[in-house]
Amino acid sequence: MAQGDHIPFDDHKLSRGGTISHLALVSAASLSLLVFAICPAFGMEQQSRTHTTHPVDYVPQPLPWKRIPAHSILLKELRSGRILFKHEAEKRLSPASLTKIMSALIILEKGHLDDLATVSRNAAKAPKTHLRLKVGQVFRLSDLLKAMMMVSANDACLTAVEHVGGDEVQFVTWMNDKAASLGLSGTHFSNGCGFDGPDHYSTAEDIAKLSEVAMKNAVFRELVREERGIITPVSGYRAYVLHNTNRLLGRIPGVEGVKTGFTSKAGRCLVAKVSQNGSDLLLVILNSNRRWNTAKSLIDYGFRLTSTIQ
Repeated sequence: MAQGDHIPFDDHKLSRGGTISHLALVSAASLSLLVFAICPAFGMEQQSRTHTTHPVDYVPQPLPWKRIPAHSILLKELRSGRILFKHEAEKRLSPASLTKIMSALIILEKGHLDDLATVSRNAAKAPKTHLRLKVGQVFRLSDLLKAMMMVSANDACLTAVEHVGGDEVQFVTWMNDKAASLGLSGTHFSNGCGFDGPDHYSTAEDIAKLSEVAMKNAVFRELVREERGIITPVSGYRAYVLHNTNRLLGRIPGVEGVKTGFTSKAGRCLVAKVSQNGSDLLLVILNSNRRWNTAKSLIDYGFRLTSTIQ
């Protein structure tokens, strides 16, 4: 019944001698008020039923945003597989250093962590972010992996990529083959470290799938949760101190990684894995100017939602 409709009363049954009793008036007024009170409730119920067709499974409370503060978002509860929130999750965007999740997976599958890799002239010239590695320095592959994942060091990344693949071209071929095998249909790589390019893109959905696979690898899982580290070349004494760029580590309980990224085209990106009270959240944010505040809001929202559902 639409708000404003009224029930027609049969006056001749309510009157005697042309006058309506006081009791009848009170009853009519009460019934009218009841109708108007019920109508909005019906409207809310209908709105709720319509909402269940939304790709998000359930929404307990609105997020505190006037507009969504990222170009693409995916929030997933891993144990149930339930999508808790998504926005433009299939949109192809530049993934920046989130690319290194795939690179690390290929290195772990095809390389040996105790291998010794030499910094080439090409790797030493890698643009920011970098550790300023010197041509000819030799590092264990495990240390290069740590530097590329914790601080997104592109010189360490290229050194590892060239060592494992023989050259970057071959390595990138392996990356795209792996993407295809995982069903990442919205992803294509043109380099191993995450530099912007017209043929270098991914989606929040694909990055979430990739991150789930990577987090099943014990070495990867332990690596991305480290807050600090030190690497040293085997041919020298200089130590490089690493501070993980993931600001959520140590600040939000249960954060287990995963990776940050930034370029001028990609904006600020983040993959975060958080476990609390029997729930495992995986969050992907692409191109957000406020990724830390956005991440905290979504993580809080996700755990409120999972506790409500449970």
